[in-house]
Amino acid sequence: MSDYTDLDKKQDVHILHSMGYAQELERRMSSFSNFAVSFSIICILSGGINSLAQATSGAGGAAIGIGWPVGCFISLVFAVAMAQISSAYPTAGGLYHWGSILGNRFTGWLTAWFNLLGLVTVLGAINVGTYYFFIGAFGDYFGMTDTTLVRMVFLIVITGLQALVNHMGIGLTAKLTDFSGYLIFATSIALAIVCLVSAPSYEFARLFTFTNYSGLATMAADNTQTGAPVWPQVSSFWVFALGLLLPIYTITGYDASAHTSEETVKAAHSVPRGMVASVLWSALFGYIMLCSFVLMLPNMDDAAKQGWNVFFWAMNKQVNPLVKDILYFLIFISQWLCGLATVTSVSRMIFAFSRDGGLPASKALSRVSPKYRTPVSAIWTGSILAVLFVWGSSLVSIGDTPVYSIVVSCTVIFLFFSFAIPITLGLFAWGTAKWDKMGPWNLGEGLFKLFAVLTIIAMIIIFVLGIQPPNDWAGIITVGFLVLTGVVWFGFERRRFKGPPIGDAIAQRKADIAAAEAAVGEQ
Repeated sequence: MSDYTDLDKKQDVHILHSMGYAQELERRMSSFSNFAVSFSIICILSGGINSLAQATSGAGGAAIGIGWPVGCFISLVFAVAMAQISSAYPTAGGLYHWGSILGNRFTGWLTAWFNLLGLVTVLGAINVGTYYFFIGAFGDYFGMTDTTLVRMVFLIVITGLQALVNHMGIGLTAKLTDFSGYLIFATSIALAIVCLVSAPSYEFARLFTFTNYSGLATMAADNTQTGAPVWPQVSSFWVFALGLLLPIYTITGYDASAHTSEETVKAAHSVPRGMVASVLWSALFGYIMLCSFVLMLPNMDDAAKQGWNVFFWAMNKQVNPLVKDILYFLIFISQWLCGLATVTSVSRMIFAFSRDGGLPASKALSRVSPKYRTPVSAIWTGSILAVLFVWGSSLVSIGDTPVYSIVVSCTVIFLFFSFAIPITLGLFAWGTAKWDKMGPWNLGEGLFKLFAVLTIIAMIIIFVLGIQPPNDWAGIITVGFLVLTGVVWFGFERRRFKGPPIGDAIAQRKADIAAAEAAVGEQ
């Protein structure tokens, strides 16, 4: 970062001070690091592989060949609109801040809770996905079988390691997420090459062939065709639409670029670029990798019958065992690094919301370690909550569906809601006193408003798709959560929560800012 001058640093700190905050965190992340933290959370080697059955047991090859680009575009719409706002307001926990400035205290508070719940549960879901990948890839070698105890011990170990690395400073975390960025690029291309070399033939037509596999029984643990279908019996249109959840669920988490704004150099330039670039590169490399995988399949009908085990089934059938295990190891490391970057994101959200008094024990949660310059309490709190969420939700079922899988489907709805709230507010705030100054990354009014409208349409699509069977309880839980937040706001928080500093409150914070920076040794 030799091109990061004292003038650049002064400008970054000036922007932060102008929003009423101290430079407590350390600016050690380059523009690439900011991109890499979002690219690592998206991690096409995590969601793209662990959720493959939504496509292969849905609309077949067309769910990848056509559905992946369509779903990625839906995610890109959010990223582009958020990038515009992040350039004007580059703060940690950005979404919450934007929701407050462009709307009011309530919209900021609501955004924060949606984002926070989404991030904590998605951290749990990512690490559960890593656990099941490890079981599928290496379980036989270690004699591991899936039990609640094994799952929880595994989760505690990998989440604890992710928290420990984050605890030890953004410098180490950024080095590992930078490495993760390169590793995901290299491994996805290596996997694509191996798939193409192992393919029995190149039936490119299968990438554009619609087949309705909904309602199809899948392979059960006893190797009989008695497993639950991935999707219940629906029309061809619906099964294709439901398959869009594969790219939409995979291409999320790019708000990490905003959450690490206060640790990124030239944040007003770097953050929006990192956000949009992480989506575009994930979409491209994910498409190459998944299309290659579809071409490798012996045939689509047999693949559809495998359900959630389709990736391991295809790799076992088609790929050399040594090559397969090397790829599995690289994918496992990538998935662990995905969780590492998610801990970074969730902890910065907790830190940012707490420094404005938004959470219980806010004073402790917003404290920054003078030694490591990281929000240590926020890091461990977010990690522990994610593990507790997985443990608690694994013990309870609604009908035949574990509460865990229902809440995970809510997770993405929560996250996208937290994206959509500030974007929608920005649609109406543009050019008013609330948002009269744009950042250096500027789409212009017409283009931003177009993407803001597309965001609202995309949010409706995601909500409708996210509450379809077998996740129909997700709609009830989401509405219930909205009602609960309304009760909490009007019953308690409306009088107590002041929100981020705006207007005169910023000027009154000068002494506090100086004291906070002195406490962590900021020069």
